[in-house]
Amino acid sequence: MTEETGRLRLKLEQLVDEFVLAGLAAPEVLAIIEAEIGDMKVLYARDPDPADDPHVVEEPSNDWPGAS
Repeated sequence: MTEETGRLRLKLEQLVDEFVLAGLAAPEVLAIIEAEIGDMKVLYARDPDPADDPHVVEEPSNDWPGAS
């Protein structure tokens, strides 16, 4: 197991524990995570870096002189 794999596993365990403590069963949480990962795989296959999209509207900055 690589260091990155271990760190990711720890975060996943913490995520599952958070929802188990909120009342869901662990297998239910894992099924939800699996479904979301499947959806994310499809989205990332279509667009691996959505931040590069020119049609994404960015929030205006508040650094103009009258913003304070």
